[in-house]
Amino acid sequence: MLTISQLAKAAGVTVRTVRHYHHFGLLPEPERDSSGYRRYSAQAAVDLIRIRTLADAGVPLARIDALLHAQPAEFASAIADIDAALQRKIDQLSAYRRRIAELAGGEELVLPPAVVAILDRMRHLGVSERRVRLERDSWILIQALDPDSMPGRIRDKNARFDDPETTRLYLACDQAVEWDPGDPRLDRLIDELDAWEIRHERDSGRPGNLRLVFSRIFDEASPAWQRILSALAHRAEQRRTAGHGG
Repeated sequence: MLTISQLAKAAGVTVRTVRHYHHFGLLPEPERDSSGYRRYSAQAAVDLIRIRTLADAGVPLARIDALLHAQPAEFASAIADIDAALQRKIDQLSAYRRRIAELAGGEELVLPPAVVAILDRMRHLGVSERRVRLERDSWILIQALDPDSMPGRIRDKNARFDDPETTRLYLACDQAVEWDPGDPRLDRLIDELDAWEIRHERDSGRPGNLRLVFSRIFDEASPAWQRILSALAHRAEQRRTAGHGG
């Protein structure tokens, strides 16, 4: 006969686990003997090992009691069902792992391949990762708020990066983000950007939309960019006013 400690040791579990199985009704709790101890038989040890094995295999405790008393064919069928359920859970967890791995990249998970290619092109051109991340976020917003415009915006963005002068200005703006708003280099950059805007409007017959080309949400993050965009907006307004006056 075994004490509860000896029983637990024989089955490779803790005394607390034995009591837990008692609570669930999986293992009968013997009466105390004359000395006040509960004594367990060898059969109890065998039953406990079977309970532990089933529990370790992922069988819910609520099903273990029925399995312990099932006929061989019934037991085999129940185990097959449990195995199928475990496989479904494994497949689900594997799918979660794949999605977590995709989240590490982030871009491929939420953006179409054509936009991901643009972001990779920006990196290849030397655009800062900070600017690439902001560009990525702006594409996510556009896709959510105005998905029909995506194909046209993708074509426009690629066309702009096909133009060496536009690309040069884009990189210059990227570098200027940390400049002091009073840096004299901003004056030259504003002149160049304004000339680009005028040239683009003259060649295409429509505004170049520099705010969209160079900032999107960037203007909220950089005092230097605040100054650039304010100056460009002021110059554009002056041209419109002069045009109406003529």
